[in-house]
Amino acid sequence: MTRVKRGVVVKKRHKRILKQTKGFWGQRKNVFRRAKETLLRAMAFAFKGRKLKKRDMRGLFITRIKAATTARGLSYNKFMHKLKVANIQLNRKMLSQLAIFEPEVFDKLVDITRS
Repeated sequence: MTRVKRGVVVKKRHKRILKQTKGFWGQRKNVFRRAKETLLRAMAFAFKGRKLKKRDMRGLFITRIKAATTARGLSYNKFMHKLKVANIQLNRKMLSQLAIFEPEVFDKLVDITRS
């Protein structure tokens, strides 16, 4: 049988991993074994972070709506309940955007929930 040299494939795989770990500290950027385990961990944190970001943003939207409704003399939970009763289906992101950029429209929503 003929001899098969496999250095090219391994070198390519190593270079791909090491390129992704550019900027890491110490051996984590230039020793393949350390770089690979660090990269796997980093990718896991990145995945988790994308899920947590959604949670954090929802909390931010709720805080903004609460601040806007409190300034208009209404509590957040009563406002949200009355919106649901009035069959106004706006999500929290849109409500917070209205509270910040379109305060007149948000005032109309508060008036609708009061009546």
